[in-house]
Amino acid sequence: MNIDEIRHVLRTKLAHLLQSAPGSKDLVIGSNLTKALDRIAGVSFLKSHDVDKIFILDPVQKSLPGGSSRFYFVRSEMRTVKCIADHINADLSQGIKRSNTIIFVPRKLHVCEMILEHEGVFGQITIEEFPLDLIPLDRDLMSMEMPEFFGSFYQDSDETWLHTVSSSLVNFQTLFGRIPNVYCIGGGAKMVHHLMKTLQGLTGEDVHPGEVGNLVIIDRDVDMVSPLCSPVTYEALLDETFSINCSFIEFGSEVVGKDQSVKKLLTSHDEIYEQIRNRHFSNVFGYLSNKAKELQVGYDKKNSLKTVGDMKDFVANDLKGLKQQHKALSYHIGACEVIMKRKAKMDFEEHIKVEHSLLEGTDLKESITYVEECINKQASMVPLLKLMCLLSLTQDGLSSSTYRSLKTQFLQSYGFEHLLSFFNLKKLGLLVEQDLMTPGKPLAKGLAAITRRSNFMSLSKKLSLVPKSADEVNLKSPNDMSYVFSGAYTPLSCKLVEQVLTREGFAGLDDVTKHIPGGTFANVEVKRPPISKGRINAPMKPALKTVLVYFLGGCTFSEIAALRYLARTEAGWKIIIATTAIVTGNSLIESVVEKC
Repeated sequence: MNIDEIRHVLRTKLAHLLQSAPGSKDLVIGSNLTKALDRIAGVSFLKSHDVDKIFILDPVQKSLPGGSSRFYFVRSEMRTVKCIADHINADLSQGIKRSNTIIFVPRKLHVCEMILEHEGVFGQITIEEFPLDLIPLDRDLMSMEMPEFFGSFYQDSDETWLHTVSSSLVNFQTLFGRIPNVYCIGGGAKMVHHLMKTLQGLTGEDVHPGEVGNLVIIDRDVDMVSPLCSPVTYEALLDETFSINCSFIEFGSEVVGKDQSVKKLLTSHDEIYEQIRNRHFSNVFGYLSNKAKELQVGYDKKNSLKTVGDMKDFVANDLKGLKQQHKALSYHIGACEVIMKRKAKMDFEEHIKVEHSLLEGTDLKESITYVEECINKQASMVPLLKLMCLLSLTQDGLSSSTYRSLKTQFLQSYGFEHLLSFFNLKKLGLLVEQDLMTPGKPLAKGLAAITRRSNFMSLSKKLSLVPKSADEVNLKSPNDMSYVFSGAYTPLSCKLVEQVLTREGFAGLDDVTKHIPGGTFANVEVKRPPISKGRINAPMKPALKTVLVYFLGGCTFSEIAALRYLARTEAGWKIIIATTAIVTGNSLIESVVEKC
């Protein structure tokens, strides 16, 4: 199965849209879509379809120069549509005649049409849709690159983008065949499945089972602990430190050693990156050191060349590859050095020690004391809030005295404007008082949503999320998914996926599923053939061993590494990961805290 076929389909659809207006045209791209579009169609592709000038949409800019035909490639956002309306009105006021086409990604919303009508430009434009939902980022990874989904759905209870997720699954199955076995973990997952079936019914197409046999849809709020834990795999640390966007990363002067920054595409096609991306960080430098020695041997090969032909062959076949690997190696070594410096600056060892104590449920008083010390020192705010949320989640809420004390100290240290931040975190169930979650206790008006318990300790014990001893987990040659958190914790989301696939559903997991917010659901049409003794079993169809795991609200590179480990170790499993966005604990917290 090659998910890169999605890219070919999208390129064809984009070419059709661009060709709908003959002749030269300008393209204005929303700033949050530039890298996503680049993964589908680069500049050369756009130029080959008569795109003359390319602009990045700037909300401050009230008008744009250009030719007689213009295409806007944007998300359905109100402020973006208002900006486009300003451009068109500016042209009309100057007597400029121009054809305007807005391509809404991944679909148009009625509110956008209302704004265009209110601004008096609805009759001046053509509106199209481009279903850029799941973007193939690697051979086993797809993302909608829509980080706003988390706050929109889980904080604001806005179900708008569930339609887009459902459509992405319908489009996926149109291309690769119907997925017969569906497992939903969480309320949002069940809603997506219901809407997906409705959309499939509306199309009227009879899609036969295809290349994927199992679909697991999981809500982010089922497991909020995993994204809040500090990452320790190389790819996850790169994302947290430098930010990976659509598989692109930008290394600055501290990595490159020059004033000019370098943008690099990180995929499995990069041989060095493929070898280190999922490793525990402590095991990365050893590989890079050995690789450097190998490259030196490759360069030294030229000293043993005896003829002009040998030298010509070396330059033609070996030298270019050696130089590319040498450059990649220098970037990764530089990135490792930056990561280590930043971790040393924030006293990472002490921080991770407290995290592990919280996950194990030990040394609670010492952990609270450490949090208070960080507040008094005015440590970096976002990592501190992550730790406070982790404290609340692992204890199924904080006692009223502890909650109020930490809240008061935090507001006095960082500013009272963060009252709203505490409200948002409470609304999401990330930082709450135990008294507010006591069954039967009446809640103040407006706090009805703040009743969900994390039940982390119960789930941790039932699923053995915390190994008896972290020393039992081999970080160099991993023997457990918990290696992604230094052997201290197995991501709950990944453990649930493992259990569901092993059991072909939720049978025997009643003690677990009762703690899942929104519940679970399974629709199994095709079961694996039973294993019988004394006879040769029929071979299992490859599709039944292929799984699409879809995260609603985002997933982390730590979870991706854990699922990749699961696919390597479980006999024959092939796991493809899809998500509304790739997130970090920092990005999730930043999306809900008050901006200062």
